[in-house]
Amino acid sequence: MEKTKKLVLVGDSAFAEIAYEYFTHDSEYEVVAFAVEREYRRRERLFEVPVVPFEELPESFAPAEHEFYAALVYTQGNALRTRLYEAAKEMGYRPASYVSPRAFVWRNVKLGEHCFIFENNVVQPFVTVGDNVVLWSGNHIGHHSKIGDHCFVSSHVVVSGFVEVGHSCFLGVNTTVANNIKIGNRCTAGAGALILGDVEDGETVVGIWKKRRPAVLE
Repeated sequence: MEKTKKLVLVGDSAFAEIAYEYFTHDSEYEVVAFAVEREYRRRERLFEVPVVPFEELPESFAPAEHEFYAALVYTQGNALRTRLYEAAKEMGYRPASYVSPRAFVWRNVKLGEHCFIFENNVVQPFVTVGDNVVLWSGNHIGHHSKIGDHCFVSSHVVVSGFVEVGHSCFLGVNTTVANNIKIGNRCTAGAGALILGDVEDGETVVGIWKKRRPAVLE
């Protein structure tokens, strides 16, 4: 594939290595650098590409000529990826996205910026996916559902129809969400969770999560 755009990857961990592979071998982007905050920079090069201090990035790679992707996972409840995504935008860099050609994304899906959608995802009609979202491999996002900004959806998650997921959520491997469920902001679902009822902001779900009975006043 012809390389027509230059990309800086923010981070140098395992996800950054994976992002390098996808962008290099399956996109129009040429990865020209990794950027790591000065305090955490431990090496000079990765895959023969320079690893530069994030704070000094504009000095070597002009924002007008480069895009970026913050290749970080759900650390600190997605807050680390969100912070560096916003910081790179403030520097003037444009956010890049990757959508695997082996993912099924229906034509009227509304997809935000700075998203990474791996292979074998199914994203059905009328779905909205916010900014800075990661859909790891093999998920099903059902029709008319909404995934909020800054979410991380790990592998083999089933989100049924008319589901609303708030911002900064994490859905663990094999999570299943029933139809017409609302999940609040900053929620976490452990691996294999079955969500059958609404989830309030900041709650952690494990096992089977059912609808709560209304409180009885005595």
